[in-house]
Amino acid sequence: MPDEPTRVLPVFPLGSVLLPGMPLPLRVFEPRYVALLSDVLGADEREFGVVLIERGSEVGGGDVRFGTGTVARIVQVEVGEGLVVLVARGTERFEVVRWLDDDPYPRAEVRMLPALVPEDPAALAEAERVVRETLVRAAEFVELPWPADVALADDPAARMWQLAGIAPLGALDTLALLRSTTAAALLARLVEETRAVLPTLEAGWLDDGEGDEDDPR
Repeated sequence: MPDEPTRVLPVFPLGSVLLPGMPLPLRVFEPRYVALLSDVLGADEREFGVVLIERGSEVGGGDVRFGTGTVARIVQVEVGEGLVVLVARGTERFEVVRWLDDDPYPRAEVRMLPALVPEDPAALAEAERVVRETLVRAAEFVELPWPADVALADDPAARMWQLAGIAPLGALDTLALLRSTTAAALLARLVEETRAVLPTLEAGWLDDGEGDEDDPR
């Protein structure tokens, strides 16, 4: 992989993980990120990178970032005075080769990671069964962004990533899925982590006694 070509991407550090094939709604008002989007919207591909913040905040800078992310392509945008509202969609995964100067906004030299294609239909079907059944159960305890019967893409690779995106997992577990080196490993971990999350949700509901988003297709 060191011989793979690199490219420079403007980057949004966020408190959540974007996966390939998943939508990303954003309301952008911080001046440096409005400037980032102004440059992105003037480019042919209208793409930027998204990485998870390891330490720090989305606003104000000074954050520490993880080095694996996803390219986001803008599919819908509204520009107002000092505010940009957009929807982007995750495409390819990347790893950060090196961070560049944050002035005027974060940028990184990145290398694209290989596409993951599931080769075992049974493993994909089992992952889908586990995720959907867990969403049904989890909805009894918390409000979820995705219903259990949400429609997914027909393409196996897209469907795999969308299953990972709708699973009720935390950011670090989702990041671990994004870092997967094979589709088989991704599906196995997705099943394991999804099965493990339900007892936590049940316990949280007992201790304390969260609408729908766009179709990920």
